Amino acid sequence: MSVHIQKPLLEGLVRKESETYQPRGAGILPKQEIELLVQGGHVLSANSDNPQLEAGQVQPASLDLRLGDIAYRLRASFLPGATRSIADCLDDNLVMHKIDLSDGAVLETGCVYLVPLQEFLNLPNGISAHANPKSSTGRLDVFTRVISDNAEQFESIPSGYEGPLYVEIAPRTFSVLARPGDKLVQIRFRIGGEKILNSQTVSIDLEGLGNDDRIIGWRARRHSGVVDLSKVAGHRALEFWEPLTAPDGLLILDPNEFYILASQESVQIPKDQAAEMAPIAPEIGEFRAHYAGFFDPGFGISEAGGAGSRAVLEVRGRDVPFMLRHGQAVAKLNFEKLVSPPEDLYGQNGSHYQAQGLRLSKHFKG
Repeated sequence: MSVHIQKPLLEGLVRKESETYQPRGAGILPKQEIELLVQGGHVLSANSDNPQLEAGQVQPASLDLRLGDIAYRLRASFLPGATRSIADCLDDNLVMHKIDLSDGAVLETGCVYLVPLQEFLNLPNGISAHANPKSSTGRLDVFTRVISDNAEQFESIPSGYEGPLYVEIAPRTFSVLARPGDKLVQIRFRIGGEKILNSQTVSIDLEGLGNDDRIIGWRARRHSGVVDLSKVAGHRALEFWEPLTAPDGLLILDPNEFYILASQESVQIPKDQAAEMAPIAPEIGEFRAHYAGFFDPGFGISEAGGAGSRAVLEVRGRDVPFMLRHGQAVAKLNFEKLVSPPEDLYGQNGSHYQAQGLRLSKHFKG
């Protein structure tokens, strides 16, 4: 199979030295610094007819990435390794067939897809990037990982990288209808190495705090319909989810079932910091506590309308049934500083998840 990857003319990009982004300080880049990175030609679009980023694509401390117009159905996940580009790998040994996303196409559960993203990077030396699923993606149990040329690990883009980005997509519970421009993943830019300022332990709420009906979570229904990624509040929740209660503060996770649960603690991300959720340790139990881990500055703070916000956990049981108890620690938030406070805080311009308790993805209603 011959694969051609459309690429902006990075080598021919002409810009004044004053327009080129100059790394400053150390930490995560906030919105205004990401916009300078874009203006300096370090984030480029593959769409020659519309080379600009979309309004709202730049978040307080991250950048949403858009799907391109084709998807490759793969035999298996893969990494290219240090000596190969992604295009070098897309041969008949790996690619089963190619799917046109232009008019929308269903990505089915149990399958692995690779989709070129619309954004290309031309990172300055000293600036690296790290990717993660968006919150709505994780809450749909759609497993995603960003890959770059010459990558030896997922989600991590090295300093000075110049080239395309791709996303591996593996729907686990719900098949999804995807189109070009859909945003499943996001990326953060960092000057210097990761430096964790502090951590917050996250424990599980199995008492239904703040819920009059005492619902403590949702378990995904198998063999549900297709979720259209473009439809906000376009699907009836009970057709896809089963509400859960835990009268004794106990919940047994069934292997390979997917759950939406909430933290017992409220979460606040200071204006000058960003956070990422990580499991405490693999030995804490036979489950995965989350997929989407980025928390932007301003999440959960009163100034941005987020008082009382809790963390929503995307939980998947693994090899054996596992019992959770109310208040059990299941994950932690690691906080990093920003290069400077962002111009906009999370939720100030509207958000589906600010001030959230137990909340499904934005695609569901009722």
